Amino acid sequence: MAAIWGRMFRRSLSGVGQLSAAAASEEHQGARMWKILTFIVAIPGVTVCMLNCYLKAQQHSHERHDFVPYEHLRIRTKPFPWGDGTHSFFHNPHTNPLPTGWEDAEEH
Repeated sequence: MAAIWGRMFRRSLSGVGQLSAAAASEEHQGARMWKILTFIVAIPGVTVCMLNCYLKAQQHSHERHDFVPYEHLRIRTKPFPWGDGTHSFFHNPHTNPLPTGWEDAEEH
């Protein structure tokens, strides 16, 4: 009886070894496929997108639009706790107007 169980146990272990080798081979193929896709598709795609953004930024005119004091924008009930109280924390004078209008670049 022990001999029968021993043969069955050996057969089941040999099958497990074959399955794990096949799984490892499939896993290696999957990693290889994603590595190839990264170098052939992803990196050139990101490069083309970066070039497109750079060229569009070079063509874009940097003139600002006229300030229109809409009442529903830039509502401030109390001043900001930093600086002079009118500039937001990430204020950019070229793109963000104050509630009273655009500020001149010479002031900063």
